[in-house]
Amino acid sequence: MPPHGPDLRGHARRSAGMSTRSCAGAAVAAFALAAPVAPAAADGLPLPVEDSPSGVLSLDGSSRYLSITLGDRTAVLAQNASGGAVTSRTELRGRFTIPLVAYDSTGGGISGDGHTLVLIRPRRSFPRRDTTFAVLSAAPRLRLRRVVRLHGDFSYDALSPDGRTLFLINYISPADPRRYRVRAYDLVRGRLDPRPIVDPREPPDEMNGLPLARVSSPHGRWAFTLYDGERPFIHALDTRDRKAVCIDLEGAVFRGVGAHELGIAIAGGDRLDVRRNGGLIASVDTATFRVGAPAAPRTRELGRGADTGSAAGLLLWPALGVVLVAAALLVRRVARRHPLAP
Repeated sequence: MPPHGPDLRGHARRSAGMSTRSCAGAAVAAFALAAPVAPAAADGLPLPVEDSPSGVLSLDGSSRYLSITLGDRTAVLAQNASGGAVTSRTELRGRFTIPLVAYDSTGGGISGDGHTLVLIRPRRSFPRRDTTFAVLSAAPRLRLRRVVRLHGDFSYDALSPDGRTLFLINYISPADPRRYRVRAYDLVRGRLDPRPIVDPREPPDEMNGLPLARVSSPHGRWAFTLYDGERPFIHALDTRDRKAVCIDLEGAVFRGVGAHELGIAIAGGDRLDVRRNGGLIASVDTATFRVGAPAAPRTRELGRGADTGSAAGLLLWPALGVVLVAAALLVRRVARRHPLAP
């Protein structure tokens, strides 16, 4: 049985009045490599945003995975997260990288059970005609399973806890990277589900926004992403049952607050905290998805993903302004039919 996340049975118990809206490194020692290298920037989002060389951490915190550019090849490394020793290494033909899942520099690609790792081929333009992923066994040793090539522009979003389903962001507008649909790819059958994953109460074509921050539930079942739509909202993706819930951040406490001021953090197994510049301002009940007053201060971050309202997270937000400016320039370039530089 795959590991389960927090008890989120509230799909059947949600209040009719709940407000929702549509949404859709360590450095590696030189002796470990056969040639001079540089860490590959994480990719996956529609903009060429560089990530730190910290790769992605397994959910249990024991291993870290890195992608390293070796000319026209990619070295994939597994490290002991506490000591930094390289525990496994493999090479891929072509350039691949740890996927970026949010503009707070959160990396993704590892399944909750720690057995599947997915890398993406970095984009050279937006939109791209085809998207390529490398699917690897991550434990006990790194090994390439298959290469997945899809027609169209996709980025990595999440993996199911057992690594059998790959969730993707499918960009549906050649002129606007904020418009997308969430899709599911069955890694066992090699099949892309034609149906988008949406909150059933909302029209799928209204999905839009940029992913600012990501946290995951303790066992990796739920991926919570903070978006900067017309108003800030949280997209909750159930990676086990292929469901989505979109949670508006509304009310007096959010009035006049920009999404870039907010951060999210898992607190225990039943609460998602929303912070503004480090201060707790609201809590989301992860059984009912209600947004309410802050719960008693007992925050203990669990699961993968940083609290972007923390001091460490706030250090990343100045770069967000650059990202948003780049987004505007990107749309302008697309309109003039000039691709991004590699």
